[in-house]
Amino acid sequence: MTQLLYITANPKSPEHSVGLQVGQTFLQAYREAHPGDEIIVFDVCREAFQTVDGDVVRAWEKLKKERLDFSELSPVEQQKVNALNEVTEMAARADKYVFVSPMWNWGLPPRLKAFIDAFVIVGRTFRYAEGGPVGLLRDKKALHIQSSGGVYSAGPTAVMDHSHSYLNMVLGIIGIHDVQALYVEGHEHHPERAQAIVRTAMERAVKLAPAW
Repeated sequence: MTQLLYITANPKSPEHSVGLQVGQTFLQAYREAHPGDEIIVFDVCREAFQTVDGDVVRAWEKLKKERLDFSELSPVEQQKVNALNEVTEMAARADKYVFVSPMWNWGLPPRLKAFIDAFVIVGRTFRYAEGGPVGLLRDKKALHIQSSGGVYSAGPTAVMDHSHSYLNMVLGIIGIHDVQALYVEGHEHHPERAQAIVRTAMERAVKLAPAW
């Protein structure tokens, strides 16, 4: 069974987020087109998940540098490493990924960055070789639905987009090279066209879902 991991990263409700609205439109169209697929919805702003913190880093160092057995870690270190592994495994099991996020200060929301750090882990989802990192998650695809008040997908401001460009790069490191973008942008800079901008993005989402 094909599994889709649908990841949102916006503390707002869908009523107040055009990005989430477009994301829900895509998800509904996807469900209708792929009724046999399993869909896992994960909201990084509301779901509790283990991040890479001091205990996790110390545990990794003990396992690697001190060559300790996992059972020799402290109970807290064991619990946190196991919890982080669950996040990594959840992400690695998926066949398709949809990331729905706003651009914040020209980058990703911090909770989404923390979620990415929880599954982009050497030895788990990529490894190092002489020529550089080699991704271990292959034959997978991703869609990034990104919302921003201004326009950053093209033109002189495109160099300021450190959100989609970063996601595209980091997914490539773990082996996911089929990464598409669906931008919902410019609705704040052009309020007179806001409804048309969102409507066009929703139409694109509906057209994209069946083949995706």
